[in-house]
Amino acid sequence: MGICEISLARRGAISYDSSDQTALYIRMLGDVRVRSRAGFETERRDSHPYIDFRIFHSNSEIEVSVSARNVRRLLSFQRYLRSSRFFRGITVPNSSNILDDDYNGQAKCMLEKVGNWNFDIFLFDRLTNGNAMGFMVQEDYHSQNPYHNAVHAADVTQAMHCYLQEPKLSQSLTPWDVLLSLIAAATHDLDHPGVNQPFLIKTNHYLATLYKNTSVLENHHWRSAVGLLRESGLFAHMSLENRQLMESQIGDLILATDISQQNEYLSMFRSHLDRGDLCLEDANHRHFILQMALKCADICNPCRTWELSKQWSEKVTEEFFHQGDIEKKYHLGVSPLCDRQTETIANIQIGFMTYLVEPLFAEWARFSNTRLSQTMLGHLGLNKASWQGQQREREQRAGAAAPRLLPQEGRPS
Repeated sequence: MGICEISLARRGAISYDSSDQTALYIRMLGDVRVRSRAGFETERRDSHPYIDFRIFHSNSEIEVSVSARNVRRLLSFQRYLRSSRFFRGITVPNSSNILDDDYNGQAKCMLEKVGNWNFDIFLFDRLTNGNAMGFMVQEDYHSQNPYHNAVHAADVTQAMHCYLQEPKLSQSLTPWDVLLSLIAAATHDLDHPGVNQPFLIKTNHYLATLYKNTSVLENHHWRSAVGLLRESGLFAHMSLENRQLMESQIGDLILATDISQQNEYLSMFRSHLDRGDLCLEDANHRHFILQMALKCADICNPCRTWELSKQWSEKVTEEFFHQGDIEKKYHLGVSPLCDRQTETIANIQIGFMTYLVEPLFAEWARFSNTRLSQTMLGHLGLNKASWQGQQREREQRAGAAAPRLLPQEGRPS
């Protein structure tokens, strides 16, 4: 392999010079790594997840069919590496994460209680040796991400499962609705790079350009999910029309998780509830409710028990601060909530709960006033009070540590 010289220019631009550009795989803004077709070294644990700048050349010795090319274009990068070897006739070892071998013993017992809101996804992930999301989907999430990883996807899927069991939904949903909901929940953050949309935009990332700075990550998650489904052949028995409808509706669900669109969805939801015109016999209304359910599942961490909620809060803050560290290092301007010098977990969580979580779950409880909804609101109130208590203690300690200016007697005028 030729030596690849990479320079990082202003705002994330990249220049390269390599004799082997079959697969150039680098970290954004530093810690550059190069991969060749000869093999791919294992990533270091606890390293910052990379954003891919991919350069692929179609100089393969094996002719690739048009259909294979179309599928490959939609694949996430990790899955692309595996599929590209397959298309070139290179044997790819089977994953060791076989479902039947992992989901046994205590993990199997836990799955019997998967509909319990107190389900401990962290324990389940440990019992399955880091495979909470299961075979196929698991490998398209980046385990280096503190928060946006397969465990988060599994947690959202478990929450979605709980919502689908609620009386209003369970009595109205079709098997098609349930299938779409669980697939969307499992893939809603597929191939997440561990940084947010503003970071991608201000670094001129190719995804931001591709999706015109609009729902950049959500569009990428959706397209990655489509690639995963097409590659798996799981629904190859369905007609083309039904497969395309499935892909489109999964996209509608995943795109609804864009937090920047929160107010629009919440306003529509509140208006429907005020008018009392939601009819779950209407497929469009059911689909809208599934969008709201997935939005709830995606940000339900503050509605879990304190033991679980606190862990999630620490993980998402770690991911925020990691992004902020990179932005500081390369003078990009630190994004809101990402500066570890000025922000605290308590402050971030109190704001998150007040402005995003509480309004959404209050309306969900209006729609589905059940024991689960009241349980979630109860945990939300207790968790917010806990963070507020920590914030007060921190402020009191800071006040006690501040130097006090003593009056100076006999000071000359």
